[in-house]
Amino acid sequence: MRILITGGAGFIGSHLAERLVAEGHSVAVLDDLSTGRRENLAALEGRNDFSFTEGSILDTALVDQMVAGADAIFHLAAAVGVKLIMDEPSRSILTNINGTENVLRAAIPGRKLTFVASTSEVYGKATKFPFSEDDDLTIGATKNLRWSYACAKTLDEFLTLAYVREVGLPAVILRFFNTTGPRQTGRYGMVLPNFVQNALRGEPLLVHGTGEQSRCFGHVKDVVEALVRLMETPAAQGQVFNVANDQEVTIRSLAEQVIAATGSKSEIRLVPYDSVYPAGFEDMARRLPDVSKLERTIGFRPRRPLSEIIADIVAEKRALMAGAAA
Repeated sequence: MRILITGGAGFIGSHLAERLVAEGHSVAVLDDLSTGRRENLAALEGRNDFSFTEGSILDTALVDQMVAGADAIFHLAAAVGVKLIMDEPSRSILTNINGTENVLRAAIPGRKLTFVASTSEVYGKATKFPFSEDDDLTIGATKNLRWSYACAKTLDEFLTLAYVREVGLPAVILRFFNTTGPRQTGRYGMVLPNFVQNALRGEPLLVHGTGEQSRCFGHVKDVVEALVRLMETPAAQGQVFNVANDQEVTIRSLAEQVIAATGSKSEIRLVPYDSVYPAGFEDMARRLPDVSKLERTIGFRPRRPLSEIIADIVAEKRALMAGAAA
């Protein structure tokens, strides 16, 4: 199968590209390298079954051309990360909405199998746990631009499902939670790689707020396994799935586990939100997914323990630091 991955030089996309090529598929990556890195694809460079194009999902002619040459599309390109969303909300809104429209519109003529990345952010301020795919969504006030990403991805979902109903587009919506692992950077506020890097340097681990907010961290290899199985499961088409691990941990506990895993003498330092983000910033106190629908549909759910995820990131960061020092 010929598969296009938008955002394929990014964290999840590069792991997915490697897996698909290993399974015998031909993969084309479209990425503007604004957040992705070409070196993430180093293992695939020079292969006949892989190609890379530097370009934007906002370039309609380019998107049309690349979608036309594909049998299936994983649309992962997006403006992501809380820091980026707060610093450049207009970029996040326009990239996510217009880029997704370009991909979906190009996929319609050939009824291309299309996977659209969404996010746990769409659950917003919901207080019913765990989050289930059919739950009502509760988003904060528009004056708080922190919620603009959630709204943009919600519109992406509505548009995708509209095309499923109106023209029979075979599409699947992927609600990612906190996916992490090797190749993820802390550049846009991704918490676990930042914690590991600071711990290895002996620097303070900066925990925003009280540290009692909780998240569920899934290993990228588990997430990729779920994506491949969804691609191979026709019953998944037209559906929304939480793609996540459901093992919950507070951010303070995460910091403590990173310090223990690295043997670091770093301290944990609590940082008020208003010293990092604009006044009025609101965080999601808890993100706990219900992954039973995913498991029923594909017979799999992300399960790798947090200790393994931390160990993999620590090993990667140590290797990078050793290489830089050589």
